[in-house]
Amino acid sequence: MNLRKIREAVIERGIFVSGITSIIIVLLIFVFLLKEGLSIFLSVNPLDFLFGEFWYPISEPPQFGVLPLIIGSLFVTLGAAVISVPIGVASALYIAEIAPPRTKETLKAGIELLAAIPSVVIGFIGMVTLGPWIKELFGLSTGLTALTGSITLAFMAMPTIVSIAEDAVTAVPRQYREAAVAMGATKWQTTWRIVAFAARPGMFAAIMLGIGRVIGETMAVMMVTGNAALIPHSILQPVRTLTATIAAEMGESVQGGEHYAALFAIGIVLFVITFLINGVADWYLHRTTGK
Repeated sequence: MNLRKIREAVIERGIFVSGITSIIIVLLIFVFLLKEGLSIFLSVNPLDFLFGEFWYPISEPPQFGVLPLIIGSLFVTLGAAVISVPIGVASALYIAEIAPPRTKETLKAGIELLAAIPSVVIGFIGMVTLGPWIKELFGLSTGLTALTGSITLAFMAMPTIVSIAEDAVTAVPRQYREAAVAMGATKWQTTWRIVAFAARPGMFAAIMLGIGRVIGETMAVMMVTGNAALIPHSILQPVRTLTATIAAEMGESVQGGEHYAALFAIGIVLFVITFLINGVADWYLHRTTGK
């Protein structure tokens, strides 16, 4: 009995230490970003940095305006969400509620396989197949646009959304379905109005995780969006995202220089955006679950 209590105490302490360590690591990352990135604001006004329309870090004088990068990230992220969320949620409901057992297992295995494909492979496929198709379809000078990036990232986000949302739907108690059928509800009414409604916190978490992968993606989006640091006026124009800018330019910047600090400041902006999205998601989950 004493050995069992000791084992439980050790496990509890281990879980506590793991949680505290995760929090400390996140704080240290944020502190490191602040240490390396805040120096840019000694020479650049923060408002000019956030709302400047030109990103020319190696011009003379250099211009560090991240507004085109923020708008490019929003274009790609929102476009990917518009495509992936409806398809992902519908797929999860079909797999969990409608598909026959054999079909269900086949589809789940296929989705897990899609999630395992490296992002650089998906980006390469988007660049050599989707890009030329978009170019020909809309008569553009280049097929590497925000739309191409949105479709590519939607393909990457869907396995995450489908897998987690399907688990949330499956976790809904069977009594909900039986009660709905007993009251005369059809299969569709039970699935959409009862099961999907009960699983909405889990499905929302799946959507946020999928969007989180889209926001943080670097290699694929750098390959398919055209990398033009200009404010886009259409989803059919090339764009450049925050993450792609850091990946493309960090190796060219001089450590400790203005360009180097500006890239870390972009990391701060990206960190804040991600924090706000997670905060909204957490608020929604607490609001819907009443906890």
